Amino acid sequence: MSKLEKPAVTSTPVHELIRDRWSPRSFADKAVSRADVTSILEAARWTASCNNAQPWRFVVATREDGPAWEAALAGFNVRNQRWAKLAPVLIFACARKTFEANGAPNGHAWYDLGAAVAQLTLQCLALGLVVHQAAGIERDVARQGLAIPEEFDIVVGLAIGYQGDPDALPEDLPGREREPRARKPLGEIAYSGKFGASY
Repeated sequence: MSKLEKPAVTSTPVHELIRDRWSPRSFADKAVSRADVTSILEAARWTASCNNAQPWRFVVATREDGPAWEAALAGFNVRNQRWAKLAPVLIFACARKTFEANGAPNGHAWYDLGAAVAQLTLQCLALGLVVHQAAGIERDVARQGLAIPEEFDIVVGLAIGYQGDPDALPEDLPGREREPRARKPLGEIAYSGKFGASY
């Protein structure tokens, strides 16, 4: 099977890891080595964070983990389980609600976690892996099944593996897999000097 490529059509050149990143739902039936899983977690570990609080936590389950992987899969909503069940690695990314140092609310925790997931994602791509991030998760199910403490928000589920054949996906998903990527023009998201003044 040839890899489905969907490079971004950018207004100016960007690094190939950013240009080529997209979110496949198809995963090959191939395990990801523990060394590679450790590598992507290490990339996340070195993310910048507010006050160096490092609020991110990652609950990792590989298919070899059996019951833990099943519990992680159950944490995805039914719609997303259709494709998440193909991924050999499932991760739930969590953010600590408060600063460990003083117990004060950490209003930047989700931002910091997002930055960590971005670094994790780019490291995946550098290793030949793909990532699909899912907001469609069942937080209560994930919390219970993966023993995630209440002091952590469960923010996103990640499915990770090697890209697979889109035609192996069920129902409407092969067509969605091939849809072209699109983004708002740069002038709609970046402003020069003041909000609303197109860059």
